Amino acid sequence: MLARRGLSVSMSAAASHPQRHGLVALSSLHSTTTISTVAIPTATLRHFSASAAGAWCSASADASSSTPPAAAASTPCMATLAAYYSKHQARPPIPSQQHPVFGTIPAEVKMVEVGPRDGLQNEQRKVGVNEKIELINRLAAAGLRVIEAGSFVSPRWVPQMAQTASVLRGISLYKNVSYPVLTPNLKGFEEAVKSGAKEVSIFGAASDTFSRKNINRSLEESLTQYESLAHRIIEADLPMRGYISCCLGCPYEGPIDPQRVAYVAKRLFDFGCHEIALGDTTGVGHPASTAAMLRAVLETGIPPQNIAVHFHDTYGQALANILTSLQMGIGIVDSSVGGLGGCPYSPGATGNVASEDVLYMLQGLGIETHVDLNKLIDTGRFIFGVLGKPTRSRVA
Repeated sequence: MLARRGLSVSMSAAASHPQRHGLVALSSLHSTTTISTVAIPTATLRHFSASAAGAWCSASADASSSTPPAAAASTPCMATLAAYYSKHQARPPIPSQQHPVFGTIPAEVKMVEVGPRDGLQNEQRKVGVNEKIELINRLAAAGLRVIEAGSFVSPRWVPQMAQTASVLRGISLYKNVSYPVLTPNLKGFEEAVKSGAKEVSIFGAASDTFSRKNINRSLEESLTQYESLAHRIIEADLPMRGYISCCLGCPYEGPIDPQRVAYVAKRLFDFGCHEIALGDTTGVGHPASTAAMLRAVLETGIPPQNIAVHFHDTYGQALANILTSLQMGIGIVDSSVGGLGGCPYSPGATGNVASEDVLYMLQGLGIETHVDLNKLIDTGRFIFGVLGKPTRSRVA
């Protein structure tokens, strides 16, 4: 069974009604494929090219075989995709609870700590390797189970991330903690793998102008690049997260159409991303625009358990936006210890919402996170002491 929009679709149902479910059963494509519990989104078969698929699988037909070469090459590729999707994308529905005021909300939320990467990348004061290692170790000790460890980007553009490889090698690897790194291109991905990364992230933007300013490519050009990168990530069998910037507003284009966000989200999900993090990079979103954007994304068929929200707090709306997201079934929330961050390509954007403030609200709602608030507050004070300025968290 493979969940789509919170529903489990059987292989037989997908085979009988592929247009209804947006799925193609593998057994209906190739009689030699015996996978009976996974289906691949129809859109994925359109986006992944035959030449790229052949490169992954390195399959060739024997000249004397009665099997046509194209079928022989594509059969194991469908199996590769199915195995990857089943391992990394398929997730159980988020457990829920009834709140007396806010209705149905998640019973548990996964907090994704982005401070060591998205937070520090915009800080002017250079943070040393040992200080980054201590920050990440403290965050893990506080109970956070997903901690962005850094990014493999050109140090000329983001000098704060220049020593991510050393950081990865130096951190204490806590059991059941993942340390994803951002890999915006093939070179970065290869460096990440050499450094021992076990999970990577790619990113796109819902704004064409922002994409050109950030990576010097149009929105469509960036998606083409990430499709090729996704091939390599799937080949390496590493989990892949997808970020989308400017989901609620762009510093150059203004308000963003929710349908454009939905389009980019679906493309990244079809590429194989196990989570789609929807980012309010400029912090201009409010509950109404957040709800409209999430509704558009959910209507693409991406299950809520594969969607994360990522809010900056420029206009003080981040916690309200997170509450709106919880009410819409989202159970993955990005945040940054102490409110670290900003964006070097988004003029005027302030830091991410503070992890301490998010945790305080979640605890007040009776939502489990497995994170210790006091340890998190101490960690925020540590890193802001390194930076020589007061924490931005209101709770701390």
